[in-house]
Amino acid sequence: MFNDIKKLIIVLLPLIFTVSAYSADVYKWVDKDGVVNFTEDYSKIPPAYRDRVEELIITGETPKMGLSTPSQAPVVEKEGVAKDIYGRDEASWKERVRPWKDQLKQATANYEIANNRYLERLEELSGKEQLSPTQYKMGITELHRLNEEVKKYEAQIAEAKEMLEKFSKEAEETKANPDWLK
Repeated sequence: MFNDIKKLIIVLLPLIFTVSAYSADVYKWVDKDGVVNFTEDYSKIPPAYRDRVEELIITGETPKMGLSTPSQAPVVEKEGVAKDIYGRDEASWKERVRPWKDQLKQATANYEIANNRYLERLEELSGKEQLSPTQYKMGITELHRLNEEVKKYEAQIAEAKEMLEKFSKEAEETKANPDWLK
């Protein structure tokens, strides 16, 4: 019996020291919806968030966590950098908004070009009295194609404006500086 206990102690002793020395790297990031995510595997972090990851080292001790909710959390100032309630700073907000601003700008320019071509072609077809059936069909087909192009750019403009409006509302909810969206 004594030998069995001795063997058990010999087996368990290394485990006791291993558990007390346990530590792990945990990665934390906040996604576009403000959801806080954690993982132990860096490769599971979406590439878009890898530049904003916090590395946490978890040891065998139980971490103490606050019970405040994001809506109760104040705007954090760290080293003079203003942040929203999720810890996102001006650079983070600008990075999130930039693609939608770019889309709005590009789609508006493309819309103007496509709409002008549509109106010019419509005027050309309206001014000609003698068109063969083939010329008429080709003109109508081209007008239809140009109209679809105009609609595509209108949809891109609407999507970008909708997303920028969502960011504006999110900035208000998360106590981000509205100037960060400009």
